[in-house]
Amino acid sequence: MTSRKRLSDDKLPIRMLHDRVLVSLEQEGERKSSAGILIPATAQMGRRLSWAKVVAIGANVRTVEVDDRVLFDPEDRAEVEVRGDDYILLRERDLHAVAAGRLEDGQTGLYL
Repeated sequence: MTSRKRLSDDKLPIRMLHDRVLVSLEQEGERKSSAGILIPATAQMGRRLSWAKVVAIGANVRTVEVDDRVLFDPEDRAEVEVRGDDYILLRERDLHAVAAGRLEDGQTGLYL
């Protein structure tokens, strides 16, 4: 039996597949309202969508690019740890909106 040198996972390149989008969740914690009132992280809210920053995209993703901000439902998510950082894995169809400077053409987007 031959022995193989085992590579650690943090040395291997990662490629997103199909319509998958890897996002980094924006700050979860205290927030300020538009009037300047501090809302603690423990405050109960109704079902609320979350914003995240796109870190990587699969080959079949058409409407978002890396560094875009996307709006998604936190209940429809799969969490993953990559190289010590926590990310969320989503399908493109689970995104509700995209916020990016390149979208100034007046189109509402595919998923609105």
